[in-house]
Amino acid sequence: STWGTSLMISTVFLVNHKGRVLIHRYFRDDVDRKCVDIFKANVISAKEVRAPILRLGDSSYFFVKIGTVFFVAVTKRNANAALVFEYIYALINVIKGYFGETFSDDTIGQNFALVYELLDEILDFGYPQTTDVDILKMFIHTQGNNVLAKLKKKEPVDPNAVSTTVTGVASWRPEGLRYRKNEVFVDVIESVNMLVSLNGQDLRADVSGKVLMKAFLSGMPDCKLGVNDKLVMDKEPPSAATSGGPAGSAVAAAVPRRSGISLDDCKFHQCVRLGKWDTDRSVSFVPPDGEFELMSYRITDHINAPFRVTPIINVLGRTRIEARVVLRAMFSYQLFGTNIVVMIPCPPNTAYADIDVSIGKAKYSPTDSAIVWKIRRVQGETESVFSAIINLNASVTESKVWSKPPISLQFAIPMFTASGLFVRFLRVQERSRYVPIKWVRYLTKAGTVEFRLS
Repeated sequence: STWGTSLMISTVFLVNHKGRVLIHRYFRDDVDRKCVDIFKANVISAKEVRAPILRLGDSSYFFVKIGTVFFVAVTKRNANAALVFEYIYALINVIKGYFGETFSDDTIGQNFALVYELLDEILDFGYPQTTDVDILKMFIHTQGNNVLAKLKKKEPVDPNAVSTTVTGVASWRPEGLRYRKNEVFVDVIESVNMLVSLNGQDLRADVSGKVLMKAFLSGMPDCKLGVNDKLVMDKEPPSAATSGGPAGSAVAAAVPRRSGISLDDCKFHQCVRLGKWDTDRSVSFVPPDGEFELMSYRITDHINAPFRVTPIINVLGRTRIEARVVLRAMFSYQLFGTNIVVMIPCPPNTAYADIDVSIGKAKYSPTDSAIVWKIRRVQGETESVFSAIINLNASVTESKVWSKPPISLQFAIPMFTASGLFVRFLRVQERSRYVPIKWVRYLTKAGTVEFRLS
């Protein structure tokens, strides 16, 4: 990574939520040795902390909390705050790359020697160095000192391999990769967030998506991926082909062939040439080896809602409520939704419920104060009906009116995109001119999907 001179970190330490020091490394001797105790008193023991940056004495404390672990960087200089946080999040990504997304303070404590080794590699005299996980994994291994292990086995250790990779044209990809079978996998995964009023109006609707790739390609391939971005689709003549996308598959029925979408808040992997995206809206890159996130995006217009819920709630006296819910699958009949879970709220004083469903299983859950309706699989363009008589315990004292929380929905739909995005083409060019096998998959999941009852 390239960092400016406006970033100089004096010390980095990791503490858990109870104040136990997990990792502490000094890189410069200009800060107080009691800085950890100062941080504990002003952050961990404090009742309220409003900002992730604190100026205590003559030092600035920058911290990020992930789970039960505080990642803290301290400096005396007037450092660029954005760069300090970029370094902290780079350190967090390195930790996740070694220990997984759900690491804990115990994980770091049990692997403290490895974490110290990583810290020494990514920060030198207060200046960040290599923060790329794939490069670090080439010479820092979870088994400890891999160089000594190779010497014992009398395997040759190339001291120039790492430096060549770091200083090469594509530091994220080592040279000399060879595969017997060249393959590339593309996964478009979207998360739908919706809030719908009682009369069916969308109060909020957006899609957060990401394009994941898994590349097993020989040599130094140059890849170019195209999507149905609105700016490109509007310029193309009506007869233009959109090969390489979901045409001919079930997705084509769900996504109009010449539909263009407006991508917002795009974020790309460092391998992507941003100039190409600005000129022709194509993603041009030399891919890292293995799995990585190519790009992420957000869409707020023209969302294809995969499901619609029509609720009818009637109060039959003080001890009975009649509930009827119709679940409509709005996607193509060629597709199937899986693992659908509908949470239908009930009053807190519910005794039991007489339930009837056209598909799946439904059961009242007292802990959730809701009826949980589970459907393993639903075909597109179909309706599923739920009806129930909810019996309430009679209350002696006058209780508060039931607030009617919204119905929540969970689902997963393979080969469907709620945004309408699809891959138009994926081209791979390499000096040896091999023809790789390409795979493209789509998946839409529920983020926060709620349908109001009042």
